[in-house]
Amino acid sequence: MSDVLRTPDHRFANLPDFPWEPNYHSVSDAQHGQLRMHYLDVGPRDGDIVLMLHGEPSWCFLYRHMIHALSARGLRCIAPDLVGFGRSDKPAARSAYSYAGHVAQVGELLRALEVNKVTLVCQDWGGPIGLSLLAQMPERFSAVVAANTLLPGCEPPPNGVAPWPGAIVEQWVAATRDAEDLDVSGVIAAVSCTPLSAGVLAAYDAPFPSPAYKAGALVFPSLIPTHAQMAGAAENRQTWEFLCHWEKPFVTAFSDSDPATAAWGPVFQQRIPGARGREHPTIMGAGHFLQEEQGDALAAVVARTIDSLRATSSTVES
Repeated sequence: MSDVLRTPDHRFANLPDFPWEPNYHSVSDAQHGQLRMHYLDVGPRDGDIVLMLHGEPSWCFLYRHMIHALSARGLRCIAPDLVGFGRSDKPAARSAYSYAGHVAQVGELLRALEVNKVTLVCQDWGGPIGLSLLAQMPERFSAVVAANTLLPGCEPPPNGVAPWPGAIVEQWVAATRDAEDLDVSGVIAAVSCTPLSAGVLAAYDAPFPSPAYKAGALVFPSLIPTHAQMAGAAENRQTWEFLCHWEKPFVTAFSDSDPATAAWGPVFQQRIPGARGREHPTIMGAGHFLQEEQGDALAAVVARTIDSLRATSSTVES
């Protein structure tokens, strides 16, 4: 399809610390019928499942440190690339992308993989997408680790964040809305606490050989509901209604240096029953993309969460 771009495989050769073979699944698309979604599936098939969802403008490469650490502990790590990102197909028109479309496509993948007892790890826009899936198919999920993410329903405090959308978000939306190109690796480097190597920066640019491949990344910030009547705002409020009754483990693990999302941690902790009385660690020495800078530390939080699930299950069974 000439209006759907597919990044050449050679762009993904010899990426640092990223040895895994690709997996693909066809997902539905309103404009194009079927699109190819890429995902990693690493670790034993019978291991406890960790679903890792990325946001803007990254891809599953972001989770490589965590995948190494968690799969070594016997966990099965599933990390998809959203349509428009990574090795997934990339419709060339911005109109092809929607919040609901991303949610539906990841949901299709989960149903195809027939996974259950999933621990969701979500960051940036992986949060709204993953938490929407949690509300739609709660029977598949056992726990959540939310990291540097948000769920904007355009509600005033204490149910939301003030001021919202806030200067950082407004500037980001404005900068991408009318842009013809996006410096993907530059964005990631700019919100990191430590310098990233040339090889790592090149890996974040790998999915995008030219600006034509970046429609999904350019439109993503504009899908953030910054006003109550925008698409996604009502859906997020419905997700919040569900989360306000979620009693399974919900852990926040935000970094110490991400002003864009910092205020959302307390909102999750206060509104969600499953978050109360739990340890909510701060990941030190990381900016927005904490999986990149402190992946082992975030993996340790995920591992402790799953260990607590196992301990609870053992106690119930005994």
